[in-house]
Amino acid sequence: MSKTKSAFFCQSCGYESAKWLGKCPGCSNWNTFVEEVIVKGSDKKEKDEWADYKRDGKVKTISINEVSSAEEKRILTQDTELNRVLGGGIVMGSIVLVAGEPGIGKSTLFLQIGLQLKDVVTLYISGEESEQQIKMRADRVGIKSENFYLLTETDTKTIFQEVKKLKPQLVIVDSIQTLQSPFVESGPGSISQIRETAAELQRFAKETNTPVFLIGHITKDGNIAGPKILEHMVDTVLQFEGDRHYAYRILRTLKNRFGSTAELGIYEMTGEGMRAVTNPSEILITQKEDALSGIAIAATIEGMRPLLIETQALVTQSVYGTPQRTVSGFDLRRLQLLLAVLEKRGGFHFGVKDVFVNIAGGLKIEDPSIDLAIVCALLSSYEDVALPQLICFAGEVGLSGEIRAVNRIEQRIAEAEKLGFEKIIVSKYNAKSLPKHKTNIEIVALGKVEEVYQYLF
Repeated sequence: MSKTKSAFFCQSCGYESAKWLGKCPGCSNWNTFVEEVIVKGSDKKEKDEWADYKRDGKVKTISINEVSSAEEKRILTQDTELNRVLGGGIVMGSIVLVAGEPGIGKSTLFLQIGLQLKDVVTLYISGEESEQQIKMRADRVGIKSENFYLLTETDTKTIFQEVKKLKPQLVIVDSIQTLQSPFVESGPGSISQIRETAAELQRFAKETNTPVFLIGHITKDGNIAGPKILEHMVDTVLQFEGDRHYAYRILRTLKNRFGSTAELGIYEMTGEGMRAVTNPSEILITQKEDALSGIAIAATIEGMRPLLIETQALVTQSVYGTPQRTVSGFDLRRLQLLLAVLEKRGGFHFGVKDVFVNIAGGLKIEDPSIDLAIVCALLSSYEDVALPQLICFAGEVGLSGEIRAVNRIEQRIAEAEKLGFEKIIVSKYNAKSLPKHKTNIEIVALGKVEEVYQYLF
């Protein structure tokens, strides 16, 4: 019988210490250490539950030249957005962590994906819901599958016994915070439990070449719950985000060993589950009857995908001593920088105005090419003159008031043309990369913010 051992863990970053500390050396937070039992008084012999289920059972050192460099095999789902975000499908033996707010639709999305894979034996492990609850959701989604199996269990020993019997080709765990290993004493959701159960699932995924999806919770700060090591152990980390008051959800890649980390997938929450949005530009631009001031359309790029989004600005006389600066979906410091450029280079007195900026559709955009559209929306609201409806913008604004070139301008122009825009204003420094062939959209290349103002107003 091994002796029961305990250690102290930081609840913020997972730092392990033999004794209690007031301040964590890892993340510098105070009073975050709690004691957890890490080894129970039982033998750990039974740990390798799937020894006979390994690929070849041999462990040996191998020269890198002996390893075959074949393209990794991927399972293609019917969900084009998930395929894109994962870099082209689910890689065999990969372990993917998906985190998001409660009620955002993580369980619905992965239940739906599992049901759609009719040729793949899928095991859905739920530690949060009963079989009846999952069945009710599956009926609502309206997809039938013979190869979809449920297991409502939190003990990893029982889970691996069931896995040995079923031999699934895909495992979905909802959620990693509810699982507990018999080899760790502390309760489910604690640092050591999450680390131990994730390590067992990771070893299972790699040794049996079975892809595993772990659905995870987030803390009130918006970080993934559990130790930071959880994000290091998995191959891919996806963040499922969105505003509850909007129907749209965004699946972002935070880490991906098999593809780009700049990708995002857009979903719409409907009564029948999650619907992949294949052409988000049409949704993100509202169809207006009247021309309204303070609205400009930006041609941005998210990952590999061009998007046209609506930027809205409202400039009003400030009532209080200090003018307000309020943003939604845009960086506040970036807005202050653009206002300073307009004040200095254009002579506009924004210092006495309240400024409100919103990105329509609840999106958060980090692409600097949105600057020019924000500036034009601000000027439109300042002058109270509506911009022409079929015009869009793509350019970064520098501190000297110059319009800087942006990357992949051809894709932005093609997307604007596809959606029926007549003009796009871009930087004159993008001239080399502009399309050589004749397009149906007029390309206006300008160099300074003052030139844009003169052109539009």
